[in-house]
Amino acid sequence: MSAPEITDLLHEKARRLLQEDASKIEKLIEVQMANLTTRQCPLYEEVLDTQMYGFSREVDFAVRTGLVSEQSGRDIVSMLERNLAVLYEALDRKGKSLS
Repeated sequence: MSAPEITDLLHEKARRLLQEDASKIEKLIEVQMANLTTRQCPLYEEVLDTQMYGFSREVDFAVRTGLVSEQSGRDIVSMLERNLAVLYEALDRKGKSLS
């Protein structure tokens, strides 16, 4: 295998691993959206925040090592952040409707 082929393989593997980890966080968000558990359960919110922080560090490492482009990494994190914002907005609406 040539050096460019190995580099391409590493880039693809890094993208695939990041996408797999992003999918795990996405599933956590989907479960929470399906149940719309009240925000009085800070543990779930903390788990999501911790997962997001860890994932952003993982993406930062992949970007710094050149395994993924900065734009690609930013796109993955932004997508998850948008979905998380939708979840928090839905929880806020539910909390206000219960008040």
